[in-house]
Amino acid sequence: MWYQSRGILALLGLLLLVAKGAFSQESGATQQIPVHLQVEAGTPLRVYITRRVRYRVGEVVQAKLIEPVWAFDRVVIPAGSTLRGQVVKLDSTSKMTRARAIVGGDFTPLKRAQVSFMGVTLPDGRDVPLQTEESLGLPMIYVPPRPAKKLKKQKAGSAKPSRVRQFLRQQAQNQLQSQANARSGGFYDFVRGPNKREWLENYLLSKLPYHPQWYRARTRFDTVLRQPLDFGTVEIASSELAKSGTFAPPDSIAQMRLLTTISSADAEVGDPMQGVLSQPLFTQQHKLLLPEGTRFAGRITLTQHARLLHRGGKLRFTIEDVEVPGTETAGDNAAAIKQTSRPVQGQLVSVEADPSAVKVDSEGTATATESKTRLLRPVIAALIATKSLDNDSGKQTASGTGAPNTSGRSLGGFSGFGLLGTVAARGPRPIGAALGFYGLAWSVYSNIIARGSEVTFEKNTAIAIQFGSPRKK
Repeated sequence: MWYQSRGILALLGLLLLVAKGAFSQESGATQQIPVHLQVEAGTPLRVYITRRVRYRVGEVVQAKLIEPVWAFDRVVIPAGSTLRGQVVKLDSTSKMTRARAIVGGDFTPLKRAQVSFMGVTLPDGRDVPLQTEESLGLPMIYVPPRPAKKLKKQKAGSAKPSRVRQFLRQQAQNQLQSQANARSGGFYDFVRGPNKREWLENYLLSKLPYHPQWYRARTRFDTVLRQPLDFGTVEIASSELAKSGTFAPPDSIAQMRLLTTISSADAEVGDPMQGVLSQPLFTQQHKLLLPEGTRFAGRITLTQHARLLHRGGKLRFTIEDVEVPGTETAGDNAAAIKQTSRPVQGQLVSVEADPSAVKVDSEGTATATESKTRLLRPVIAALIATKSLDNDSGKQTASGTGAPNTSGRSLGGFSGFGLLGTVAARGPRPIGAALGFYGLAWSVYSNIIARGSEVTFEKNTAIAIQFGSPRKK
């Protein structure tokens, strides 16, 4: 019987060794890797102010975050977080801007208010101190995206829209809004935007020869972190990072921000460009492919300056190299992500909305475009100029009282010099006609003869790039 007992003990020992090996394999597969979560200095925070802010040093500013801030593979500052800051400095505008304002009848000593933010309150109540660089308000009003309409049942196997594709749709809506505002002089904000009373008040006051200055509620700001933010270290299972640092699949789209300013006004073919991934790229199974902070390098492949007759500039670049950051680990760790650099192929597919309309074609070429409706402005100015000339040719009002028809002269004065021109047109009759034809000449030059817009992507502009070969038309 003793040999049977020895056999049973040997079998139990073998089973124990097998179980131990399986356990060690499983523990190795689920090894925890420490990852340091840090938001680097220079990261932009896209916010909008919640109430009107006067151009006055020390004025308190409250804002809300539009887009979440990521660190490695997770959100560390959610959208909707509240920022607090103040107006820290007032700068004078350029002489050209000042001259254009005077030509338009605005004699206000124009200023630009610089705003800095000192802290952010997260939705869970935590308060995080921060310091941002001084920034100017953007010439756009933030309008929250409309709720998505209920879609029809998707076909079997159809993929859900990614965050970046949602970003593309939102940027397309923002671009339409910017174009509509450019065509209507901001009237689009009055029709579709919030706080119509404030818009009307601001519009009427801006027509006065001297008026106060302020940022309207919901004015956009892109403020930049002056110092990094540390959110500590977390441990991530190695299985979640299995694909990190690998090649991005063809046709996948990632969101990045530019590290340098590039413009069709001064860029040359072959000039370098650099960007950094602002949101991580995941597989459909939510496995990390490229973490936030991945750097891209490329070069300018086409540039064309803006020309007369409103022909806009053109700009195209290509992504050629990607550098994936590594994780911080103690000692040798086979499961850790090593910093890697490899060649890739990528091109522009969409860009953050800009007051100047920009169209991106299937080859990734960005072209500055303008609406054809601008050609109606010289026509309207010509009609006003003709109307302002009626009284100078001896025509009287339809009432037959002999009193001059002041409507045409007033319109001519307003066309040429704003409200101040309207007042001046009440003087000698030739003044109204002169101002009317001055307005016509300026409208013809600015809407037909002048140069078109340049394609300019400022530093930290958010863009979307597509990996793989160029898109087909």
